[in-house]
This record gives sequence, C-alpha cells and structure tokens, in this order.
Amino acid sequence: MSIDTLRSPATIRERCANILAAVQAGQSPHWTVDARRLDAAADEVAQVTRARYPSLVVPMHDRAGHFEAGGVRRGEELARLLQRHDRAGRARALIDLVTVSVLLDAGAGADWRYAEAESGATFTRSEGLAVASLRAFSAGAFSSDPRDPYRADAARLRTIDTAALAAMFQVRADNPLVGLPGRAELMQRLGAALTADHDRFGADGRPGALFDYLGDIGTVRAEDILRALLVGLAPIWPAGSRFEGQPVGDAWPHRHAGGSGPTAGWVPFHKLTQWLTYSLAMPFAAGGVRVVEFDALTALPEYRNGGLLIDTGVIVARDPALLAQRLVPGDEAVVEWRALTVALIDQLAPQVRQRLERSASELPLASILEGGTWAAGRALAQRLRGGLPPLQIDSDGTVF
Repeated sequence: MSIDTLRSPATIRERCANILAAVQAGQSPHWTVDARRLDAAADEVAQVTRARYPSLVVPMHDRAGHFEAGGVRRGEELARLLQRHDRAGRARALIDLVTVSVLLDAGAGADWRYAEAESGATFTRSEGLAVASLRAFSAGAFSSDPRDPYRADAARLRTIDTAALAAMFQVRADNPLVGLPGRAELMQRLGAALTADHDRFGADGRPGALFDYLGDIGTVRAEDILRALLVGLAPIWPAGSRFEGQPVGDAWPHRHAGGSGPTAGWVPFHKLTQWLTYSLAMPFAAGGVRVVEFDALTALPEYRNGGLLIDTGVIVARDPALLAQRLVPGDEAVVEWRALTVALIDQLAPQVRQRLERSASELPLASILEGGTWAAGRALAQRLRGGLPPLQIDSDGTVF
C-alpha cells in the first residue's frame, strides 16, 4: 500500500532532507538556513548535556524520565502498585500508562500548573502532564474495571470527556490547559481505535496488548513498534491529514517534499507516535523484551528541538514578523520549519558527539535529544521569552 510509505522513518528523513535542500537553494518564502550557526547550537547542546549528565551517561529521551520530575521516585512507587502482576502483566500496564501519558503530552501552555498532593510540589509543561497522568492512572482513572485499576482500556477511554480530563489535570478558569477539548476527543478516539483492532489491542482494547502482538521474542525493532502504532492508532488524530481517504495523522503536503509515486509531495513527521515509540522501551524491558534499532527513528519536530534551531540562528525567518503570527500545524511555514528541524538535528548530532567525545553508539540520537536538544531548546526559550516558544502555533493538543 502506498500509505505505508508515509509510515516509514526513512520517508521522514528523505522528505525532510528534500525540503532542507530546497530552503538552502533559496526556494522558500519563509525561512533561510545558516549552517555556520550549527556550531553555536552544538555548543549549547553540549553545555546543557554536561550540566545535566556530568558522567555523560545519558538516558533515552522518553516519558519515564518525566515521571521522576522533582526527584520523586514515582517509578518505584508504580512498581509497588504493580507487584501482584507477572512480568508480562507489568509490561502491559506500563504500556497502557505510557500510551495515554504520551498522547496527552502536547504543549500545555505557559499558564498551566499541576499541584501534586503526594509531594507538595507544583509542576508545569511536560513534567506536569506526566505527573498528572501518572497520578490519574494510579487512581484508576483510565480503567473500566475497579478490580484492575492499573490499566487503560477502551471502555473507559471512550467515556473520557472534557470535564473528566479537566478534573485529572486540575484545569480551572485560572489554570487553563491548551487544547483540552482536543485532548479529550483524542482519548475518545483512542478508545474507539482500540475497540476496532482486536489483533493489536486484544478483546479488552488495551494499548498494553501490543506486548503480546510484538513482544513474544527477546527483541523488537523500534520501527516495528512505530508501524504497529501508526496502523492501529491511525483513526485517532482529529487534526491529522488524510491520504487516499485514509487518516495518516501527522503528515502534511509540501511543495518541496519530493518523493515518487502516489505519496510524492507529502512529508510525514509522526511526532507524538515517535515519542511514544521511544517511550515504550521501558515497558517492553519490564517484560523482558529489548527494543533495538532506535536510530531508525528521527528527531522530534516540535517547539523545543525546532526552537533551539531558531534561537541559535540556524533557522532564520525571512520576515521576522512570521515569528509573531498565529499559525496552525498545516501552514507551509510550520511544515517547513518542522522538516528543517528533523534534517538539521541529524547534522547537529555528530557535532555534539565530537564536543562530548562520544561515539554514535555511546550517544545515540535518542540520548542527544534527551541530553540535549530538547533541554537546550527549553533553556533558551526560558532565557529569551520566559519559556514561550519562538513560533506561535494554535494547536488542539494532538500535534504539538
């Protein structure tokens, strides 16, 4: 099927490289690229990585790290909750948790806060969303079965509305969460998709059934997880694109995307689904299955990684007024910026490794993102704009 081309990480890289080449050839009305500034970006990333991980043993960029926000060892707490499960049962539960947590991890906005009763601490942005979703999961908020609260299943997810999600995330008039209705709709669509695909998600419609679908051997390729998610979860994206009448999620047309065959002119990103794939390494490992070949995946094209490249002067707006405009994910300027982010971080990675004197095996792309580009992008945004990203994008909570 030609749609499978849009589900391949190799296509993401190919199409993003095509767009970078077009921009470098002066064919974009929106952006230019100053490759000389990659040195400054690499310096920034290396400095932040050393500060965060002095030993330079850098974990993968995944959701599990956010569950430990504020130095609270919630992973150990979660392990105690799941101790009655066998190894496969723990893996299924953790896949359930990580899936709903990642899918709820679009940008929260600058004004939202989550006050955690257990620690007395308050968290914002991705860490706040992670802690809030973990606490909701631990309270059984995603399960339809009171006898088995530590799971997420289709029967419950289909009933999650804006009010239910607002209660989980402490949303009030004075504590707004960007894209709340879109997030609720995403949960409902997730429930419907899980119900419709018994092969991947079982009779109960649980994300955790992917462990049985993919994990019956000692290793599983990251790209195989990504493809299973892109096929099984294809119907969930309310803001996504359609190709040949089928939903393809985070994939968009662009005049310089190139390619051949029916998908020519389309560039896929699959940001949240790739983020979920990175994040499923921990749950699969809990079940004794190792996820391999993560370098097939790409950088995540979103505010922090892409913002790093704008704020270090690598990606430059032809008209500075663009940075003040209200944009939407399908705008050509946004698609282009995201494609440049993917292609340029592939170029940035070797420079970061050189500065840190680490090989590709010692510091893979997933660790550079964690060390890394995402953290450096956030730090620059904080210094320059109080945490706000350099682009203003109206999101419904399902892309960014």
